[in-house]
Amino acid sequence: MSELQELLSDNLVFNHIPFPIIIMDKDGLVVWCNRHAERVFQLQTDTIKGQLYPYMNPEKAAFYKHPWETVIHSKDPIRFEDVEVGLGNGTRTYTTIVTKAFAADGSQYVMSIFEVDDADEEGSASRELNSLRSGLDDSFMLLYFDEEFLITYANPLFLKLSKWTPKRILGKPIWQMFSEDPEDVRFVETLISTLKSGRVWNGQTKKVKKDGEEYWVDLTAIPMEIKGDENYYIFLEKDITAAKKAQHHLEEIAFVDPVTGLENRHRLEQIVNEFIEEQKNFSFVFLDIDRFYTLRDVSDTDTENELLIEFTKRLRMYFSDTIITRAGLHEFALVTPLSNWFIEGFMHYLQQHPIYIQGMAIPMTISGAITRYPEDQQSFVHLIKASHATIKKVKERGGSAISVLTADDHERLNRKSMIEKRLIHALDRHNLRLLYQPQIDLKTGKMDGVEALVRWEDSEIGIVTPDELIPIAEENGMIHEIGLYVLETVCAQLKDWHSRGLDINVSINTSIREFRDKDMAKAFLEQIQTNGCDPKNLTIEITERFALEAESERSIVKQMQQLNQAGINFTLDDFGTGYAAFRYMLMLPIKNLKIDRSIIKSITKQEKMQKLIKGMIQFGKSLDLRVTAEGVETNEQLELLRAMECDMIQGYISGYPMEAADLEKWMK
Repeated sequence: MSELQELLSDNLVFNHIPFPIIIMDKDGLVVWCNRHAERVFQLQTDTIKGQLYPYMNPEKAAFYKHPWETVIHSKDPIRFEDVEVGLGNGTRTYTTIVTKAFAADGSQYVMSIFEVDDADEEGSASRELNSLRSGLDDSFMLLYFDEEFLITYANPLFLKLSKWTPKRILGKPIWQMFSEDPEDVRFVETLISTLKSGRVWNGQTKKVKKDGEEYWVDLTAIPMEIKGDENYYIFLEKDITAAKKAQHHLEEIAFVDPVTGLENRHRLEQIVNEFIEEQKNFSFVFLDIDRFYTLRDVSDTDTENELLIEFTKRLRMYFSDTIITRAGLHEFALVTPLSNWFIEGFMHYLQQHPIYIQGMAIPMTISGAITRYPEDQQSFVHLIKASHATIKKVKERGGSAISVLTADDHERLNRKSMIEKRLIHALDRHNLRLLYQPQIDLKTGKMDGVEALVRWEDSEIGIVTPDELIPIAEENGMIHEIGLYVLETVCAQLKDWHSRGLDINVSINTSIREFRDKDMAKAFLEQIQTNGCDPKNLTIEITERFALEAESERSIVKQMQQLNQAGINFTLDDFGTGYAAFRYMLMLPIKNLKIDRSIIKSITKQEKMQKLIKGMIQFGKSLDLRVTAEGVETNEQLELLRAMECDMIQGYISGYPMEAADLEKWMK
């Protein structure tokens, strides 16, 4: 029992709750009480331990018609109303006792919470609960999550540290507070799984502020299971960033990775900056062990370390005149004067010198990136970013290769960096604009609707198309602001058209990240109501990836159904390029599908492609969906699609994206 006592004594939550708590074993004998119980009842854990407590024991439970066996094995809390208890000051009062059974160290225990406070014996339960909330609010960063792990409450201490505002954090998913690094994703998945199983999670974790800055907290996450109500979860956090930074600083002083003996990432940054200051030419080589987590999962810690040590030996044997560092758990960085062809030859060397662990060859491969200084990038940060971008491309191709940063990659990275910087100014100065591209009904030859396409023309970087802008906005979190701009502009335009007797249907594009906002549907409906629009004139286009992810997130499906019931239609965009599945097509309220332009582009080049497109059209019609072909540019493509009984087309042959005023002229 000592292990349980130590856990409870050290746990900040139990000793800050302003209610007496007493824990008994399966026989009703006291094993522990919190500080508040000691103060209210004038007890000492050491003196009362092992005794039957007079106000909650097997006999008292039976008196209130709750057999002790029921109490000890109940999964739900049990309430004992109007129990008379004696306080330490000699007075007596009536209170409610809530018991909750739990298991620890292989034994059953019962926790009893007395809803009485020595500061207010005659106070109501609601006042006591308010005192509890107030006490926690003053002592901890406090967060509440609903059953779907969407944030329902964040107290001032959390908002101040994290730099979030209530408008930006309430209704957002738990993922909003963590980075998208694979390790952080796995941590959140483990945390959610633990809480859903009804267990408390306690420990240290890294989180992310609104501006992207990382911070550390001591977190206690508690599942609240109330009979008859939806479950919810409470997060109690203490900021330990300063302590973590001090610890990290001490670790950095050593500069040496304890497992491999290599210099660490902090030293790597110093080395690169020194080389740059001395204007030395070098190649920055970044290596990432493929499928490392799979290799690690089938091994124990000792085997994992042995794997890293053996890999390090091969790096040292192959690369001479090279600085080798361990840049991450399964990442290594090299600063070397060696040529590209020699660096790429390490793949062949690794095949010739396989790693054996306990007599078994480990199928290890690596993905690598070579970035040159100063030809490719001119700072440590940009060398790292370029390396990650190159390795991502290598892994998308299956891994097991070392690639150089091409001129196109270099230009794309620089442009992406410039777009990220300029996008904030574009939103502030309202430099974004919407163009409308006609969609033509092939049977009538008339315009059936238009797609709203966001355009941005910057004085420094030129025209930025949606294909370039949206992925960057999703990555840096500005997709919400862009989405709101598109929605407001389209609704205002629909209002203007309606006032002049123009009945035009408009499609807009949204992302899965926008729909993870709990108030997404509400924002749509408010804009429609504000502008007096007809919801039937509005269509939301989603991608196959969106549909696949939405299928597993109940809150997103609910919002889509809510909008569909209000009259808004949904179109499945980019059909044929993602993860088409019959399941989500049946479950989600999709009315139309659009065949991607990359597929339509090949319709006149291959007979098999014609059969494929015809099959896609027939498939859509079999589900009572209207089918649109995107990117139609020639008469030959148009006639083939007409023969295949495609419903609509969209492309340059029928009309370019244009301003609203130009569209009106085009319609005439």
